[in-house]
Amino acid sequence: MEKPFTNPFRPGAGHMPPYLAGRTKQTQEFQKLLEQTIVTKNLVLTGLRGVGKTVLLDTLKPIAVNAGWLWAGTDLSESTSINEETVALRLITDLSVVTSNIIFDRQIVRTFGFKRDETLIDTTLNYEILVNLFKDIPGLISDKLKGILEFVWDCLKRQNIRGLIFAYDEAQTMADHTEKEQYPLSLLLDVFQSLQKKEIPFMLVMVGLPTLFPKLVEARTFSERMFRVVFLDRLDEQDSRDAIVTPIQGENCPVKLSEESIRLIIDISGGYPYFVQFICKEVYDIFVQQHTGGQNLRAPLDEITRKLDNDFFAGRWARATDRQRDLLTIIAGLPNADDEFTVQEVVEEAKKSEKPFSASHVSQMLVSLTNSGLVYKNRYGKYSFAVPLLAQYILRQLREKPQQQKLF
Repeated sequence: MEKPFTNPFRPGAGHMPPYLAGRTKQTQEFQKLLEQTIVTKNLVLTGLRGVGKTVLLDTLKPIAVNAGWLWAGTDLSESTSINEETVALRLITDLSVVTSNIIFDRQIVRTFGFKRDETLIDTTLNYEILVNLFKDIPGLISDKLKGILEFVWDCLKRQNIRGLIFAYDEAQTMADHTEKEQYPLSLLLDVFQSLQKKEIPFMLVMVGLPTLFPKLVEARTFSERMFRVVFLDRLDEQDSRDAIVTPIQGENCPVKLSEESIRLIIDISGGYPYFVQFICKEVYDIFVQQHTGGQNLRAPLDEITRKLDNDFFAGRWARATDRQRDLLTIIAGLPNADDEFTVQEVVEEAKKSEKPFSASHVSQMLVSLTNSGLVYKNRYGKYSFAVPLLAQYILRQLREKPQQQKLF
């Protein structure tokens, strides 16, 4: 009996789509970095939510492993960068996962002058050993971390390993804390720059929202030269079409989309991979039910859009105050709302409203909206929405507002 064809589309945070469309160029950029014999460039993978950063990161790991690199890493959170020691322990924890089967000998231990060399014979590089060695090294946290990583590489290079990649998702959550005299982000950058200057092939891959790279540059200006920045944008029309059509090309797939349906999905999704997956999953489920019930096949895209609004946008919109919503509505009315905008452009547009904003007021509110994750400021002093297609959502809310008021 032929296995039934299940819905292939998978909307969700970091869920691998049935077909990864439009990321060949970015993958090739990463492969070039893997060819470095001396690491001079690390990778920043950035973009708005819903463009598939986590998915692409997951596809890069096997590429690196097949090229002879080890891969360590995890998702970061604000707690990771509480202080310098927490970052150091984070790296040691991730490192120990891939080194716990590596055995080192007396000669390496004595070369680095560790106190407890007698207890380390035929011992693996597990977490307990690495932490104890970390504590043994004199000096600042950065000195200790550099010492551990140099020691680990001296062990790894004997295993015919090409290098080691530390990959971190949600890296925009990292920050220095000047008021507490703690600089965990600067520590991370300083340590890797130092190791790479010594030709130790440890590479950083940092993934996050567009606020990530400006944070790195603010922490250490040499970050501009230390990273290759790859910005993930929406899919073009052909890649969007491939993401929609390819997963349902199987002979036993009960759903076939018309050209009109495909064009509508591309238009509504804006080419953002998460939205493509969300809309296609809903369309697939509805078509299967209509087909089973003997109905004419029709995708209620207005209803699906409303469901997307509730699932993806509503929670973020609810975090804004009434006055912030007024400002966001003004921004949504700009012809370049989906691209970049300046404070002055917002002020000029606001003059058309009943409650205009001054330049200083707009600047202050944009800072607050940046902190809440609704907008971000790029390196050139311009702002953009941090949530894809937020402008269209705001305009839909504006159109529906008179209808909602009539209900009460």
